[in-house]
Amino acid sequence: MNTSTLIAFIGGGNMATAIIGGLLRQGRAPDSILVVDPSEAQRERLAAQGLRTQAAPDVTLADASLVVWAVKPQQFKEAAQSCAAHTAGALHYSVMAGLRTDDMARWLGTPRIVRAMPNTPALVGQGMTGLFARAEVSPGERAEIEALVAPTGQSLWVEAEPQLDAVTALSGSGPAYVFYFIEAMMQAASDMGLSPAQGRTLALATFGGATALASQSEDSPATLREKVTSKGGTTYAALSHMEAAGVKAAFVQAMRAAEHRAGELGDEFGR
Repeated sequence: MNTSTLIAFIGGGNMATAIIGGLLRQGRAPDSILVVDPSEAQRERLAAQGLRTQAAPDVTLADASLVVWAVKPQQFKEAAQSCAAHTAGALHYSVMAGLRTDDMARWLGTPRIVRAMPNTPALVGQGMTGLFARAEVSPGERAEIEALVAPTGQSLWVEAEPQLDAVTALSGSGPAYVFYFIEAMMQAASDMGLSPAQGRTLALATFGGATALASQSEDSPATLREKVTSKGGTTYAALSHMEAAGVKAAFVQAMRAAEHRAGELGDEFGR
């Protein structure tokens, strides 16, 4: 990515902050980043890092080669109407949940859009971002987006936009599922006489270690599970209880519910 061209962020919240942090670590000059955000506190925080900030869009946006959309989806239509006159020549990158590129293209007046579904571990460089590019986005522009995302973690391209609803259900919402199971493990630890601090340490280390093992092993998750499940043992007792309670089936259905809701949000925000 050309580090001398201007990148504009519309919205300066958590996800924008994660991307900006990655750009700065890559060596991009702070004054080549412009953030438009109505929050004075947000602007002051970003300006302290040397970034250019302003409260509202103006002709300055015409200098941007890339515009990153990081506002709430329900705020996009109004924001696009105030920016479109200045940003028609830019590549657009959206991290907004639900909003489809057909609707964005209609309001922005350009089809050169990449839509993303990141997740919150991007804040610590361990994110997972699903990406979809419209046909009008060139291979070189795809590469630019990959470079933009790389410091925040991994990325995965999908070729059909509806697949982003599935990405949303799995990895976009996924950290909340992990936190939910960590909460449950911590509660169980407390019920069994361990302290909250001990339960937290054990749960976090177990999730982190199991994920690392699954990532580095040639075995499938099912095989890894079988290797630690001796018939009649403690793991067998726990997993048998989960199966009897329908935990796996409920978990799969929960993600299907998230996928369905992602589609509904696209319908709602695209009006």
